[in-house]
Amino acid sequence: VECFILSGYRRLPCTAQECLASVLKPTNETLNFWTHFIPLLLFLSKFCRLFFLSGRDVPFHHPWLLPLWCYASGVLLTFAMSCTAHVFSCLSLRLRAAFFYLDYASISYYGFGSTVAYYYYLLPGLSLLDARVMTPYVQQRLGWHVDCTGLIAAYRALVLPVAFVLAVACTVACCKSRTDWCSYPFALRTFVFIMPLSMACPIMLESWLFDLRGENPTLFVHFYRRYFWLVVAAFFNVSKIPERIQPGLFDIIGHSHQLFHIFTFLSIYDQVYYVEEGLRQFLKEPPDAPTFLGTVGYMLLLVVCLGLVIKKFLSNAEFCSKK
Repeated sequence: VECFILSGYRRLPCTAQECLASVLKPTNETLNFWTHFIPLLLFLSKFCRLFFLSGRDVPFHHPWLLPLWCYASGVLLTFAMSCTAHVFSCLSLRLRAAFFYLDYASISYYGFGSTVAYYYYLLPGLSLLDARVMTPYVQQRLGWHVDCTGLIAAYRALVLPVAFVLAVACTVACCKSRTDWCSYPFALRTFVFIMPLSMACPIMLESWLFDLRGENPTLFVHFYRRYFWLVVAAFFNVSKIPERIQPGLFDIIGHSHQLFHIFTFLSIYDQVYYVEEGLRQFLKEPPDAPTFLGTVGYMLLLVVCLGLVIKKFLSNAEFCSKK
């Protein structure tokens, strides 16, 4: 039972057929499904156009597009897994927990896929990560005679490993939030999924230290608008507004989780826009081609690690009806 949601629940357990039929019935999960299923179709169409109908000379299997494949798989898996979890969460308590563990894992997978795309398509274009720019900048602004080459190289070497560890840690924390010891599960999950967003800090710092608005207005506008949508989504997810104000009124339409879905969709829509722009800039003067191990290899290893986390929790977790 959800806080402040008084009606619209499906019976537990349901059959798979009843679960599927419920997406066309007025339950409190119906719009949870549709607010991510429609975006799933939109993004599937978008990525199909990017890979197969873009008119570029680069074929869909070219190594230059490997980071985009990682990112696209994360976006699509997140929406697909969310839809699956919301539809089939009433099969049984054990399967409910399993589906939402998979949902959390898919969000972590998406977060890491985003970092892979940033690493190859966005970060190389930042003045902040160019030692030829930063070394004189630091000397002029701070008076420090420091060669930034080593620091920037160290950062580049650590970005993907740190993001990988964060993805696994966030999944562990979210799975733990489904046990009875966690008093504020929604707040915890919101916080832990904010942590990987720190991987985008270089873009934010670039806008503070340099003229990102003038040099790359597409990235500037869509990057900050994305984070505005994320703040709004986090607000609804934690506050449980509007159902907290009028319990029972928003059981079927308009409750906070539906609004959370809508604003997370908008945030990813903006992200796709500036990742696509980053890809265009990357293809104009591509550096060394991304390797399979440095892109898809990382993603496959993450799948294995997240699978082990879920297996561990399914064997030991205290299953409950919390969401």
